[in-house]
This record gives sequence, C-alpha cells and structure tokens, in this order.
Amino acid sequence: MAISMHSAGVPVYLKMLSSLSQWIDKAEAYAQAKNFDLSVLINARLAPDMLPFRSQVQIACDSAKYGVARLAGVDAPKFDDTEQSAAELKARIAKTLDWLKSVPPAQVDGTEAKAVSVPRRAGEALRFDGETFFKHYALPNFFFHVTTAYAILRHNGVALGKADFLGR
Repeated sequence: MAISMHSAGVPVYLKMLSSLSQWIDKAEAYAQAKNFDLSVLINARLAPDMLPFRSQVQIACDSAKYGVARLAGVDAPKFDDTEQSAAELKARIAKTLDWLKSVPPAQVDGTEAKAVSVPRRAGEALRFDGETFFKHYALPNFFFHVTTAYAILRHNGVALGKADFLGR
C-alpha cells in the first residue's frame, strides 16, 4: 500500500515543530539557571553569515505551512516575522501547528503529480511535481531550519540531545 502525501509530511511537521517549542522551554530554563538574558540565545547564530535562532524558527514554521499550502491549493496564513521573545516564537509555532491540523488530509493526498511553483526572490520560480516538491524541497528545507535551530541552542550550551530531536 502506498503512503499518502499527508501522512508522509504533516505528522512530521507537527512532531518536529512541537519538539522545537520544547527546545525553547529548555533554552529558557538554561538562561534562567545561568542567569543571562534569553535574547542572547534568540539572537545567536552558528556563523556570522547565517540567520539567528529566531529566524530559523520563523522559517521552519513558514516551510511547514507553505509546503502544505502549495500541495493543498490553499493560502497559508502570513506571519509578520516580528517575534523577538520566547513567548512570541512559541506562539508562532502554536499558530502554525493549529493551521496544519486544520488542513484536511484529503486536500493533500493525491497531489503527487500536481504542478507546484515556488517563487524565488531573484530569478524564475522553481517548478516541481507535488511528490518531488514535498520529498526533495519542502521537507529538506524544513529540516535544514529545524536542525539549525537545534544546533544553535546546543552550541550555546542548552542541554539538548538526540532524544530531544527525535522525540520520545
């Protein structure tokens, strides 16, 4: 039996975004225990030319919602990218989770051959069929930003491990 497009991605987004929210809780506890301002972690980067933690969270949320929206043929909610605090980042994750849960599986299933276009800042849009888009663009892009967010926190001393990433 073939796996459905919805089951191949949406539960993955839900699990990893929920984990990301828990990592923020751990980051808050770490900053409090070490007596430093949490904004240090929220604005931390792995390298000077990389985006900070807060941007990684924002883009992970966007990757999930736009990945599903493009397949489902619906508009994803737009967020303003103004989050500066842990509470605001967690609220963005929660809004993304709620929206993902609201998209009926039937709107995503059966979209393997659907034409998907991804606009770019410069140049022509990227064009895919639905399955290629989901497996080779949307999910890898999402995991890039989630993994980078994890690495930023871990690099800065937050006690995260493989179990935090994979879930229990």
